[in-house]
Amino acid sequence: MTEVVLFHHVQGLTSGLRELAGVLEAAGHVVHLPDVFEGRTFDDLESGIAHAREVGFGALVERGVAAAAGLPAEVVYAGYSLGVMPAQQLAQTRAGARGALLLEGCVPAAEFGDGVWPAGVPVQVHGAEEDPVFAGDGDLAAARELTAAVPDGALFLYPGKNHLFADSSLATYDPGAAVLLTERVLRFLARVG
Repeated sequence: MTEVVLFHHVQGLTSGLRELAGVLEAAGHVVHLPDVFEGRTFDDLESGIAHAREVGFGALVERGVAAAAGLPAEVVYAGYSLGVMPAQQLAQTRAGARGALLLEGCVPAAEFGDGVWPAGVPVQVHGAEEDPVFAGDGDLAAARELTAAVPDGALFLYPGKNHLFADSSLATYDPGAAVLLTERVLRFLARVG
């Protein structure tokens, strides 16, 4: 059993993310779902981005970090797109992390703490190879750099250009890619647990 903190993407804590958490829980893991949008969800990416800008990306990361403060330190931090920011910050700066799962996003390690990935903390990054958000906004380059520098780092690229392809509640959902991503995540959690 592995304890996981899963931070949501820019459209909020959707039913698709709750479904993903349910799959992880059915495999015997404990999943915490902090809601940094405080109950709000958005029908499209643009509305979610506008809300995140209004609140402030820094404030959202602070909410995520604060949500993890009461949880055990020995967890896997998982973030989905926007949620990668608090997940990656916690994995890099909070002692005891068991691993990091960065789904459809990655930030240069230099953004957090001393910029060095902690020894012994495995990381997986997942994203669509033609996604304009992941591949086009620099996340893919950051993912390649990070996973090359981490001895137990892995980058998984999926065919297609959809962002948020593993959220079954969104129009961008890609069932084949989502199943493969979930299988890889479950193997990772079983290994670090």
